[in-house]
Amino acid sequence: MARLADYFVLVAFGPHPRGSGEGQGQILQRFPEKDWEDNPFPQGIELFCQPSGWQLCPERNPPTFFVAVLTDINSERHYCACLTFWEPAEPTQEAVCSEDAAGREEEAAEGGSGRLSPGTSGPPGQLFAPKTLVLVSRLDHVEVFRNSLGLIYTIHVEGLNVGLETVVGNLLTCTIPLAGGSQRTISLGAGDRQVIQTPLTDSLPISRCSVALLFRQLGITNVLSLFCAALTEHKVLFLSRSYQRLSDACRGLLALLFPLRYSFTYVPILPAQLLEVLSTPTPFIIGVNAAFQAETQELLDVIVADLDGGTVTVPECVHIPPLPEPLQSQTHSVLSMVLDPELELADLAFPPPTISSSSLKMQDKELRAVFLRLFAQLLQGYRWCLHMVRIHPEPVIRFHKAAFLGQRGLVEDDFLMKVLEGMAFAGFVSERGVPYRPTDLFDELVAHEVARMRADESHPQRVLRHVKELAEQLYKNENPYPAVAMHKVQRPGEASHLRRAPRPFPRLDEGMVQWIVDQATAKMQGAPPAVKAERRTTVPSGPPMTAILERSSGLHGNSARRLEVVRNCISYVFEGKMLEAKKLLPAVLRALKGRAARRCLAQELHLHVQQNRAVLDHQQFDFVVRMMNCCLQDCTSLDEHGIAAALLPLVTAFCRKLSPGVTQFAYSCVQEHVVWSTPQFWEAMFYGDVQTHIRALYLEPAEDRDPSQGWEEPAEEERSALDVASEQRRLWPMLSREKQQELVQKEESTVFSQAIHYANRMSYLLLPLDSSKSRLLRERAGLGDLESASNSLVTSSMAGSVAESYDTESGFEDAETCDVAGAVVRFINRFVDKVCTESGVTSDHLKGLHVMVPDIVQMHIETLEAVHRESKRLPPIQKPKLLRPHLLPGEECVLDGLRVYLLPDGREEGSGGSGGGPAVLPAEGAVFLTTYRVIFTGMPTDPLVGEQVVVRSFPVAALTKEKRITVSTPVEQIPQDGLHLRSCTFQLLKMAFDEEVGSENAELFRKQLHKLRYPLDVRTTFAFTQGAAHTPGRPPRATKDKGPSLRTLSRNLVKNAKRTMGRPHVTRKKYSPPGYEHRGQAPEDQEDEISVSEELEPGTLTPASALKPSDRMTMSSLVERACCRDYQRLGLGTLSSSLSRAKSEPFRISPVNRMYAICRSYPGLLIVPQSVQDNALQRVSRCYRQNRFPVVCWRSGRSKAVLLRSGGLHGKGVVGLFKAQNTPSPGQSQADSSSLEQEKYLQAVVSSMPRYADTSGRNTLSGFSSAHMGGHVPSPRARVTTLSNPMAASASRRTAPRGKWGSVRASGRSGGLGGDVGSRLAGRDMRGPPQANGAPPDSGFPRPQRAALYIIGDKAQFKGVRPDPLQQWALVPIEMFEARQVKASFKKLLKACVPGCQDFESGPTFLRSLEDSEWLTQIHKLLHVSVMVVELLDSGSSVLVSLEDGWDITTQVVSLVQLLSDPFYRTLEGFRLLVEKEWLSFGHRFSHRGAHTLAGQSSGFTPVFLQFLDCVHQVHLQFPMEFEFSPFYLKFLGYHHVSRRFRTFLLDSDYERIELGLLYEEKGERKGPQTCRSVWEYVDRLSKRTPVFYNYMYAPEDTEVLRPYSNVSNLKVWDFYTEETLAQGPPYDWELAQVSPEPPEEERPDGGAPQSRRRVVWPCYDSRPRAQPDAISRLLEELQRLETELGRPPERWKDNWDRVKAAQRLEGRPDGRGTPSSLLVSSVPHHRRSLGVYLQEGPVGSTLSLSLDSDQSSGSTTSGSRQAARRSTSTLYSQFQTAESENRSYEGTLYKKGAFMKPWKARWFVLDKTKHQLRYYDHRVDTEIKGVIDLAEVEAVVSGTPTMGAPKTVDEKAFFDVKTTRRVYNFCAQDVPSAQQWVDQIQSCLSDA
Repeated sequence: MARLADYFVLVAFGPHPRGSGEGQGQILQRFPEKDWEDNPFPQGIELFCQPSGWQLCPERNPPTFFVAVLTDINSERHYCACLTFWEPAEPTQEAVCSEDAAGREEEAAEGGSGRLSPGTSGPPGQLFAPKTLVLVSRLDHVEVFRNSLGLIYTIHVEGLNVGLETVVGNLLTCTIPLAGGSQRTISLGAGDRQVIQTPLTDSLPISRCSVALLFRQLGITNVLSLFCAALTEHKVLFLSRSYQRLSDACRGLLALLFPLRYSFTYVPILPAQLLEVLSTPTPFIIGVNAAFQAETQELLDVIVADLDGGTVTVPECVHIPPLPEPLQSQTHSVLSMVLDPELELADLAFPPPTISSSSLKMQDKELRAVFLRLFAQLLQGYRWCLHMVRIHPEPVIRFHKAAFLGQRGLVEDDFLMKVLEGMAFAGFVSERGVPYRPTDLFDELVAHEVARMRADESHPQRVLRHVKELAEQLYKNENPYPAVAMHKVQRPGEASHLRRAPRPFPRLDEGMVQWIVDQATAKMQGAPPAVKAERRTTVPSGPPMTAILERSSGLHGNSARRLEVVRNCISYVFEGKMLEAKKLLPAVLRALKGRAARRCLAQELHLHVQQNRAVLDHQQFDFVVRMMNCCLQDCTSLDEHGIAAALLPLVTAFCRKLSPGVTQFAYSCVQEHVVWSTPQFWEAMFYGDVQTHIRALYLEPAEDRDPSQGWEEPAEEERSALDVASEQRRLWPMLSREKQQELVQKEESTVFSQAIHYANRMSYLLLPLDSSKSRLLRERAGLGDLESASNSLVTSSMAGSVAESYDTESGFEDAETCDVAGAVVRFINRFVDKVCTESGVTSDHLKGLHVMVPDIVQMHIETLEAVHRESKRLPPIQKPKLLRPHLLPGEECVLDGLRVYLLPDGREEGSGGSGGGPAVLPAEGAVFLTTYRVIFTGMPTDPLVGEQVVVRSFPVAALTKEKRITVSTPVEQIPQDGLHLRSCTFQLLKMAFDEEVGSENAELFRKQLHKLRYPLDVRTTFAFTQGAAHTPGRPPRATKDKGPSLRTLSRNLVKNAKRTMGRPHVTRKKYSPPGYEHRGQAPEDQEDEISVSEELEPGTLTPASALKPSDRMTMSSLVERACCRDYQRLGLGTLSSSLSRAKSEPFRISPVNRMYAICRSYPGLLIVPQSVQDNALQRVSRCYRQNRFPVVCWRSGRSKAVLLRSGGLHGKGVVGLFKAQNTPSPGQSQADSSSLEQEKYLQAVVSSMPRYADTSGRNTLSGFSSAHMGGHVPSPRARVTTLSNPMAASASRRTAPRGKWGSVRASGRSGGLGGDVGSRLAGRDMRGPPQANGAPPDSGFPRPQRAALYIIGDKAQFKGVRPDPLQQWALVPIEMFEARQVKASFKKLLKACVPGCQDFESGPTFLRSLEDSEWLTQIHKLLHVSVMVVELLDSGSSVLVSLEDGWDITTQVVSLVQLLSDPFYRTLEGFRLLVEKEWLSFGHRFSHRGAHTLAGQSSGFTPVFLQFLDCVHQVHLQFPMEFEFSPFYLKFLGYHHVSRRFRTFLLDSDYERIELGLLYEEKGERKGPQTCRSVWEYVDRLSKRTPVFYNYMYAPEDTEVLRPYSNVSNLKVWDFYTEETLAQGPPYDWELAQVSPEPPEEERPDGGAPQSRRRVVWPCYDSRPRAQPDAISRLLEELQRLETELGRPPERWKDNWDRVKAAQRLEGRPDGRGTPSSLLVSSVPHHRRSLGVYLQEGPVGSTLSLSLDSDQSSGSTTSGSRQAARRSTSTLYSQFQTAESENRSYEGTLYKKGAFMKPWKARWFVLDKTKHQLRYYDHRVDTEIKGVIDLAEVEAVVSGTPTMGAPKTVDEKAFFDVKTTRRVYNFCAQDVPSAQQWVDQIQSCLSDA
């Protein structure tokens, strides 16, 4: 029984001692006056009566009631029920407050006490003071308190005839039972009656309606957040204007936490004076009046729940971990079913009649039932993880947290981890862990209902039924007698507080109240204590735990097979079948990633231990240690799966004899794991073992087991330790005192002996084998810090090959100053202190232990010294010998092989993953560093794979990432230093250094690698040093030549350029353009070396005679460059001496930049409009970034539109250009001459286009429309209504994808440009309504014009620019990515294609990573813009691409445009020209973007060129028959543009190449064979030997303009990024790929035929195309083989191919009948280009056959009859003649003069009378024709004269000229007779014809 109320207190308003405006509470009376012994009077009650402060009020407020909670020093809660009413203030009280009336009124308003409208009662100015009746109780009966205090107030107000003293006395003496479901009727002696019910179980909280109200006020999500916050020990603050609501909310939150008890600060109502409590550092649940919300604003780590507003505010710095899934979502859905049952029916077509929702009290219990189920699911099986450390005299119980988390599969879960570490859970374990105690609803639920809850998970209705059942029980617990008689308590009348009270609340008679209390006390002492006996039982443990979510990992799906492998391997080891075991070992090591396999290993090893010892031989020991290390390497510091615990007894059991008397145990080889240095692990192990031994104490001997078997699951034991403990606790009271003492002694000695045992065990695993070195893992802390759970001491293991050099960077200082033994002793002592104190070991025993520990450690160190000494003498393990890699000519080894393991990475196939095949990786071998590459060669560690060689290499120059890692070696499973190298050629080397490689060697490797990757100067790269004898870093000496050598020439050129330019930015400032009258003269500072003719005619080059010799050489060299050859091919400019012919050309080749004075990054010769003078170009260039002014780079043969390129505009030029109106005033034009020049320049470009060169200079082509542009313009303005009807696309072309313009120009609205551009692009009148007959609309509307020139630029650079609508150029602003975005995107692409780690479970999938990289999006944008430009050029408008600095994205776009528009660039020769012209000559910064030198290291690798190649690859995929080169050619260039093997892609511009003397040296004559310096030369050489770069499907259409689809869905990931060949490494160094060893069966010594030609091709190991080449390559190889066998010199593959093609072409022609090569019949000709099969339409029907014609398909038009006739005759000849019997009437060497400005060259000439032609070759043995002169075109053969550059030693009469209809050929023979002979032969041939 307990008192209902402990104290009754009367508190009134009193003046503040310091005389401030506020008052304070004063206790007028308290009963009883002296404290109860068992319950002293709580202090500070007066603060809690008026939490907002004591203030006077201007009117009477109605009485208020609330319950505050005070917690005393013993954590007991006291409930203070406060009923407050107001009385007129006494004069003294008023006087106190009249001093500061204004302040008082403000405060009254703030305090919220003046809540009613002023219905004053009393004279004006009357004030009212609050008075509070307080009941203090330890019981929580809110309603009884409300009624009792209400009764006292009613008696006072209504003046009832009842003595207040009697009522108060009765109230204080009333006693009620604590629990057990009894009910008691009480009366306070005023004719009242109240019934009190006690709950059935004291442990279940009483919530009334508080939980339901909390959910109504805050909602499900917010309450769940608060629930998680309270459980994970965050600070929670409730705000409300109502005190009762604050109390209810706090009570509700506590009720939800059951069965955990909240043990931190709990103050449901906090008084204003104590607000500073909120800044306490400990967690709390506190309620505060909303009036003080402002004071809570600055609290940074408090979660604020506003009950009135329904919000929960979580600060940014606070992270509340959510419940683990699926519990979070399940709980949420069940809560919504309880709170809103109609939600399920809301969508039904025929909803049932409305369902009655539960009453508030019942709903409250249902909500609590949901949380009770949640806890049962969370903590299910917790009793299996309790360790009974002591049973007597009091139970000591510990919870094994790691095992619980591991077996539930929630190790990573933040929420459960924090809950288990919290104070509430510690209380839960000590309270509920006890095995023998009363049980309640939670115990039953967690023991018996778990299976039901699992089964119900997917059936919401069954879950709801279970919730309702639990709710019934909770309701019954609170209301055991539902049909209870109603209370009968008097209440005051309505508005009684407004009536004038007869008098103030009277002072009670203390004596009388005390007398009543004493009477009752005396009576109670006489009565026997009515104590209800507690029913104590053994607490049920429930079923063993299961994982919260069954995660079936696909990796270890077939576990039974894996376990079988583990068992077999162990039995082989112990039977001594080492070869068998070795074969299985890799599979075992893979299997040991799974938990089941690790358990199995521990169990199997246990079977081989007899009497705690198992002596093995060296090999067996090695295998066992290896498997143990593998098991332990994935253990976290917590050892949640108990693997380390299971292995702990084994590491001290397995041993080997090193020498007589010296034994090495396994523990000395498995120390390097984090788990051994974790205190929590040792504690859990210790408690587990103690429990086993204590259980054994009380079990019958028959039941006892070997205590070393304690690692087995408790489920397998007959009686658990908890059952034993429960039985013992039941018997304890019945035992005699002596027996009790004896049991306590036994238990203590058990704990003590275990502590000694563990001190030994810990010293075994913590002391390193070589204690002189404190070798530690670098990343981990030492043992110095007990609390850190991740400290590890690491020892040298694997005897015999121990790396001696380890840096000691962590944990300990140097070996001298550090004391390993001391650290270990401290660690063990801390452990012993902790466990012995917790286990109740006496202090004497503890002191004894502290004395023993240093001795134990010292003794162990001495033992280890002998072991270490002997282990050094063991023979080292035999390792496979290192394989040497094949090197290129000139490639030298920098660092010889370092032994490493190549580990598997994310490319699964290489490790035998999804691609099938055995696991080639991990492989054991060596890494070599050469001047060119990083190479790994080795063999797979898995012996089942066989003797395969694994090669993985990449050029040093391609290295993009180098990171140190610590990884486990695949064989020994020991953590070793490693390196992670990733290259931009999509190779990854993830290596672990072998132990024998010291850290110095590893560091040396890194340094050398870095030095080679980032050389100081480009001249020290492999491309320059290969095969050279000179020392690196010094350029080779040039040999002296007659005449100016190329190097002198380069030097002069550079010197002049430098003199001309000075420093570029200085020049830019100081340069003043000459006036118009001086335009013809050369600038003065150029006159030193270069003399320019006085009157330089625009459009011509200076005649040769006026140039100095060195200058002439420069010019002729420039003319030989790729650009110039291409310009002549396009007819863009001539270099002819005849001025008249040049005048008519619209463009000219200008040598203005030949000294690179205007723009360093441009080529020497540029195409500019004919009308622009050279000296104007200097001014134009200043408007553009990097001086890259617009120059022509291509002209369309059909529409004559030109493509120009430039850098982006400088701001100054833009403003001048576009803000000047059409007719600028003279003042304006002089203000900014350069922008005026710029305008003139663009005008000149427009005028030089034939169809726009109108007299007015304005565009007159108004009605022009494009077939491809019609329907794709967005309508950015309201006035643009519709598009007129677009013309249908021609049948031969694909229509462009829809929506093209919309997405390229992101919005089309910038600066009002969109409409103009749109209308121009459409080329239509867009304002008038279309006429019915397609005639132009009404002429009243102005007609928009298609612009002559479109300028495509960055959106940003055109901001605010509005060109005049009549201007001939239009701006197309587009948003393109920048180089840095390309860099970032490539980084992500590289990570996606070459992931560093193996499993994708942890990270995103390949496709997700690919999408995140946005690489394909960038490809899409490039193709999109290029197709747009192609459309514009095709429709006759010129385009200027002016993006960024003009060398990255501009280059990509213009190159793609030319490739798509001009079939020539799709040939091998054309593509080379394109790259040389646009990328090399126009200055793409290869060195800078490839980070080739130390200077570029910071900028990083930006693969702009690779991105262009990827775009070409995408086009190649869509049009496989349009390209002469194969996809391999693109990969080859992609690999070698970063490899630095060739000099081609090394520098940033032609200027730099000249400076290094690179540009022209290749033209010089070579003596003897040399390494290829140019990639093109290499391609040429290789193409002669093999068709690897040739595309057999090449069958172009001459006029074809390609329009590829560019949507991301049409793009494919380039296989260059994903494929690899481990058999030979990358296949792009052809010499290396060829030396692969032949399969062994081919070379049989007996000469017999091989038995089988079959070969297994492994994915990711072999290259499938090489193992099984395509049919054509195969046939060509077969032909060559047969020719060799027949003793005929083999022909080149190209000749064979051309001959076959010619035959096939003729075969398909004669009558169109079905030919053998007919493939398919179809009537869809227009889509054929992208299908990859050339469809040839015959005259009869439509027989479609595969055409192999590289010259011209039979369906396309011929270019002229003569050409066609000549081709057909030559074809006929070549068909009926073999190459060897080729008709050679006369042959010999002649010098031939090249075209204008080209030098004389010696060629081998063949006069063929049969074919009537004069052919010439490079050399006599060549079969590839360099050129043909058709004798039908020869007009005359005459004697000639020597010209510049002719051979000097030859007689003048040896020169002769052959004049044809097209040009004059100059020849020179060796001497005069042979010249005469040639002339005669040609004449006779002509006369025969």
